[in-house]
Amino acid sequence: MDVLVPVYAFLILYPLFLLWRWVDAKRDQECYILDYECYKPSDDRKLDTEFCGEVIKRNRHLGLHEYKFLLKAIVNSGIGEHTYGPRMVFDGREENPTYEDGILEMEEFFKDSIEKVLTRSGVSPQEIDVLVVNVSMLAGMPSVSARIINHYKLRDDIKVYNITGMGCSASVISIDIVQNIFKTQKNLYALVITSESLSANWYSGNERSMILANCLFRVGGSAILLTNKRALKHRTMFKLKCLLRTHHGARDESYYCCVQKEDDRGHVGFHLDKTLPMAATRALVDNLREISPRILPIRELVRFMIVSFFKKWSQSSGSKGGGGGTTNRALINFKTGVDHFCIHTGGKAVIDGIGVNLDLSEYDLEPARMTLHRFGNTSASSLWYVLGYMEAKKRLNKGDRILMLSFGAGFKCNSCLWEVMRDLGDGNVWRDCIDDYPPKTLANPFMEKYGWINDEDPNTFVVPR
Repeated sequence: MDVLVPVYAFLILYPLFLLWRWVDAKRDQECYILDYECYKPSDDRKLDTEFCGEVIKRNRHLGLHEYKFLLKAIVNSGIGEHTYGPRMVFDGREENPTYEDGILEMEEFFKDSIEKVLTRSGVSPQEIDVLVVNVSMLAGMPSVSARIINHYKLRDDIKVYNITGMGCSASVISIDIVQNIFKTQKNLYALVITSESLSANWYSGNERSMILANCLFRVGGSAILLTNKRALKHRTMFKLKCLLRTHHGARDESYYCCVQKEDDRGHVGFHLDKTLPMAATRALVDNLREISPRILPIRELVRFMIVSFFKKWSQSSGSKGGGGGTTNRALINFKTGVDHFCIHTGGKAVIDGIGVNLDLSEYDLEPARMTLHRFGNTSASSLWYVLGYMEAKKRLNKGDRILMLSFGAGFKCNSCLWEVMRDLGDGNVWRDCIDDYPPKTLANPFMEKYGWINDEDPNTFVVPR
C-alpha cells in the first residue's frame, strides 16, 4: 500500500504540473501594446479650401463636369481644412513626382514617430527584436524597413517584415504577424510601422473613379511598440484578445473594386469602383459572423438565435398567409461585448455604413468621424488616430474592450479586439486640438466658395487658370 502512494501522487500531480506549465507558457504569449505614436506633419502642409482649389485648377485635364463632381465629392467627404498633403503638391509638382519625394515622405514620418515612441517608453533601438513595416504603394530598394534599420542601427539578428500592397487593412495584418511571433518566443519587443506614400501616387488625370482618391487620402502614419514581456504588463496600454482576417480576393467583383492602375492617358492612380460599398459590406458581414462568437457573451448569442428564428418563422407564416411577412432582420447587439468601436476612416459613407450594420450611435461613431474631419483617410494608420481620439477624450478605462475594424484592397476586412489595461488619457496627436472637437458643424467651406460652379453653362464655361 505504501508503494502505491507515490504512484497515486505522481498520477495526480503530474497532470497538474503540465497544466501549470501550459498556463505559464500562455502568459508569455500575450500580445501587449506598450505605446504608440501618430504622426502629425508641420502646419505648412495643411490642405485648406483655398489651396485645394489651386491644386484642382492646376490640373489641365479637368473640365466643368469634373469640377462639379469634385465639388460634390469634397463637400460630402466629411474632411475638414486641417488635413495634411505631401510636400511635392505644395511645390506644384504633383504631375511629375520623383522617387525621392516618396522616400522623403516616409523618412520624415518614421524619424519623427519612432523617435517619440521609443523615447517615451524608455526602449532603445537595439532592444527591438521584430520590425514590421507596411507601406502599400511604395516599394523601393533598399526597402523602407532597411532604411529604418540603417538609421537606428538595429541589431543584426532582428526579424524584419516589409509589407506592400495590403491597403488600408495592413495595420491589423502587421499586428497578426507580431502576434504569431510572440507565440513562439518569450520576452520580445516588436515595432510596427504603418503609413502610406501619397507623393508618387497623386492622380493627375480626369477619371472620376480615380480622382476621388485625391479627395480622401491624406498624409499620416503610426509607430506601435508591442511586447510579450509579462514583467511589463502593468505598464502596457492594451492587450490583444482576438484577431480575424477575411479575404474575398477570389471574387472578381471584390478583387477589382479598388485597384491601382493607369488611365487612358497613362496617369497612375487608385481606382475606386461603384461596387466597392457592396464588396465592403459582404466582407464585413463575413468577418463579423466569424468573430462574434469570440467576443460576445453567450446570452447575446442565444438571444440573437432565438430572435432570428422567430423572425424567420413569422416571415414564413406571413408569406403563406398572403401577408408578405416583414423584411426586418434581427440585429446582434455588439455593445454587449464591445465598449468602443475603432473604425477605419475610409470615408463618410464607410462610417455611416458600419454604423447602420452594427446599429451604432453617434457617440460610437464620433471618434471615426472626427478623425476623418481632422486627419482625413491616412490609410492603414487611420485606426490609431481614431484610437488616439478615444484616449484624448478620456473614454478608455481599465477593462474596456475596443473593436478595431479595417478594410483594404484585395478585398479584405480585418478586425481585432483589444482590452484596455489601465485608465488612459494622454492627448497624443490630438493634444493641441481635442478641446475643439466635436465642432458645431462638420461642413467644409467648399460649397460656399465654389458653389457657383453648379450654375455654370457647359457651353460658355471657361476653365479658370
